[in-house]
Amino acid sequence: MTSDLDLLRQFARENSQDAFTEIVRRHVNLVYSAALRQVRSPQLAEEIAQSVFADLARAAKKLNSETILTAWLYSVARRTAIDAIRKESRRQLREQIAVEMNNMNATANNWTQIEPLLDDAMAALDETDRSAILLRYFENKTLREVGEALGTNDDAAQKRVSRAVERLREFFSKRNVTIGASGLALIISANAVQAAPIGLAATISAAAVIAGTAVHTSSIIAATKTIAMTTLQKTLITVTVAVLAGAGIYQAKQAHDARNAASKLQAEQTPLAMEIARLQAEANKLSELLADAKDQKQLTQAQFNELLKLRGQLGVKQANAEVVNDPAFQQAQMWLAKEKKIREQFELHPELKIPEMQFLKEEDWLDHARHADVDTAKGMRIALSNIRASASWIFVQKFQLALDAYMAANQQHLPATASQVAGYFNPPLQETDAIFSRYVPAASDSSIASMIAMNPSMTNLLFVQDKSTVVDPIDQRVAFGRREAEWLLPFKSSEMLSVLPPELEAVAKAYSDANGQGFLSPYDLKPYATTPEQKAVLDKLIKSLKPTGYF
Repeated sequence: MTSDLDLLRQFARENSQDAFTEIVRRHVNLVYSAALRQVRSPQLAEEIAQSVFADLARAAKKLNSETILTAWLYSVARRTAIDAIRKESRRQLREQIAVEMNNMNATANNWTQIEPLLDDAMAALDETDRSAILLRYFENKTLREVGEALGTNDDAAQKRVSRAVERLREFFSKRNVTIGASGLALIISANAVQAAPIGLAATISAAAVIAGTAVHTSSIIAATKTIAMTTLQKTLITVTVAVLAGAGIYQAKQAHDARNAASKLQAEQTPLAMEIARLQAEANKLSELLADAKDQKQLTQAQFNELLKLRGQLGVKQANAEVVNDPAFQQAQMWLAKEKKIREQFELHPELKIPEMQFLKEEDWLDHARHADVDTAKGMRIALSNIRASASWIFVQKFQLALDAYMAANQQHLPATASQVAGYFNPPLQETDAIFSRYVPAASDSSIASMIAMNPSMTNLLFVQDKSTVVDPIDQRVAFGRREAEWLLPFKSSEMLSVLPPELEAVAKAYSDANGQGFLSPYDLKPYATTPEQKAVLDKLIKSLKPTGYF
């Protein structure tokens, strides 16, 4: 595959739009996501992405041969976004967004805690560490590819990446966001880069090539400014005015929308027609939701709320065939059917349950069901494992809050057993004995001892799930302390292979032959999936795996 710098040189020499389009295709998701985390506006993030690639087109001849393009684009995207916000009253905009986010996400998950701080944490790293994280977890490169980009070998790249992840973890820990190094790496890998809107790459390529060309006629200059700058300025002004206007304009708009909606409803002749119109409106909303979520790893909280609202709609008698056959409703019904299948498996086989599952909410079940393969034994096995892992992770978060309360009441002494913390949960736990019998002191576990030998910071881990309580050998065990949590891999690498689809067995063998060991993550297999069928099956497997579950 042609390297980024070779493509950039080809563009600089020949003004090749094909070469520049390929560069945009490779990196547009990263640039768009970096901008979106800063400005919180998809439209504004698109404009910033265009501006970044226009800068690249203009700088194509100036970049030296040692430039890591991923790191360059990330830095320019972040700087451009920050400058844009600063010029248009960043403080007011972020305060407004913070209020809205707090209202929408009362029960924030790990990613929603990490996301607002991620780019500041990345900025705190030195340039080499930042490049290592971007290549490994933002672009899911193999350690070999990371080493080649950094001019070093696989082992040195592994150490560099591990050290950088630990520095990120410390950054988050100082800001009261507690997560283990391995969990942090998986969450960043799964969420940091979102799919840019369809068609954005083509728009950017055309605009940036105009910006980078040597022709300086007034028409081209005008076109470049119009594409790359005017809309950006308009969007900034619009965002600022919306923030400064405050609740008055918002309420006026809501009243205007309500009047329009009322007028439409009054135009209907019968209650049945009104019901059909309402159902169709819900279908249209979900159609847009599904289109926005296409090719993304997970839905946003707002989108989940929309889908959960739709759950009640599906039980209503739908007299209009157009509504019944709407693809959005059919997609939602499929997800709910998959969720029902997973729940039924636990009901039919109670021995597969763990007591921590009492903490799962409706959206947790649905989130796992969306990407689960419930039609094969291996797929269902992974889905059940993911559910257990998610429940364990939620318990750990609650335990850490209770541990703080315990230590405050006991002169900052640490408990000798996990059960000593049981009385400090708020609200009180159910099935207390069943839960705490599953966790033992970390010092008694041989796996923790091995981890401490490699990483002394693991001495802060206090408790770990007892090996004897593992339901399925593919389940990961969680170890945790007051501010830390780590996932332990399954006991044997052969267990990882036991859930691998048959189409990927040759891919796993190719990885093993090339690296002298079994794979640790399905992401490691990507360079070895060579056929369209293998790539499709691998992508499906990756989508079925949750960050807090298997792998």
